[in-house]
Order: sequence, then structure tokens, then C-alpha cells
Amino acid sequence: MPRVPPRRYLLFAALATVGCATDLITKAWVFADPALRTGQVDWLWDGHVGIQLSRNWGALFGIGQGMTWLFAALSLLAALAIPVWLFKFRAARDLWITIALGCVMAGVLGNLYDRLGLSEEDWVGPGRASAEAVHAVRDWILWQANDQWRWPNFNIADSLLVLGAGMLFLRLVRSPSAAAREGDTNDTGSQLERR
Repeated sequence: MPRVPPRRYLLFAALATVGCATDLITKAWVFADPALRTGQVDWLWDGHVGIQLSRNWGALFGIGQGMTWLFAALSLLAALAIPVWLFKFRAARDLWITIALGCVMAGVLGNLYDRLGLSEEDWVGPGRASAEAVHAVRDWILWQANDQWRWPNFNIADSLLVLGAGMLFLRLVRSPSAAAREGDTNDTGSQLERR
């Protein structure tokens, strides 16, 4: 089995690091703004896209509220499993999978940081005690089609998780014949290189 090219390690590390840093920097920036702590929306596109601070004690779309410990444990497991799959089992030979999992890792690390209480953010938001708020994910991006159809608030980490998962799904549904042709081409190329 061919080894993983060294540049794939760098690509994965760069995506995970830059994505996570972008998430944490933007969270720190918006949550430090006293004007946003009132819960009001700072509209960037009036009625559709804005900044509104919120806390999520669950997972995507607020599923599993109050189960922060479970999602933190799953995040830790994912943060360990992704590099093993990519580099020990050599999935990183596939550029598409390397990029997808780099995005997923960035999202996992960004939200895990919040779930472990490392943000030390003192903004609580409605309905929770400050001790609970420390272990909730900080969300700030608001998107809505109109006042009746509003997407749950999210952050950069959530966006990277969805992007990476979408890429993995597209890779999964890609036709088996195309994957087989690609494998045949790679095998032929390897055989030519050996000659």
C-alpha cells in the first residue's frame, strides 16, 4: 500500500489549525463586544444575516440540550480517530478526504474548546447559570429567510463541520465506476514508475 505523501500531513494540519483559530478568534471578538451582550441582533443584511450571541448546551441545531459532557467525549474521540484514519489507515492518500477531514477536525476542536470550558467567557445569556454557560458552545451567526423561517445560530466551527461532512457525503455517493477507474489509473501509473 503506497504511503501518505508528506504534503498531506501539512495540508491536514494547516486546515485544522487555521479553521480552529478562525473560529476561536471570531468567537472571542464578538463575545467581547458589550453592545452585542444585550441579545439584540446587529444586522449585516437587514432581516437576513446578522450577529446575535447565543449559547448552545447541545449539538447541531440544539439537539441534546444539557448533554455537554457527552458531546465533549464524542469530540475527543473524533479528534483522536480522525488522524488515525487519515494517516495510520492511509485515507489521506485521497486529497478530497484529507481536505474534508481537515475541515471536520477544525470544527471539532473549535467547539470542543468551548465544551471543555476553556473560553472562560462570562456572558451567560438567557435561562442558564454562569457555571453551565462556561461549558456551552458560543454561537453568533444568525441567518434567516424571514421572521418566520430562522436558522438556529451557529459559528465558524459549525460551518466547517457541515462543509467537511458534505464533502465526505459527496465522496461516498460518487459512482463506484469512477472510483474504480481512478484506482486503475493509479495502479497503472505505479506500475509504469516501477519499470
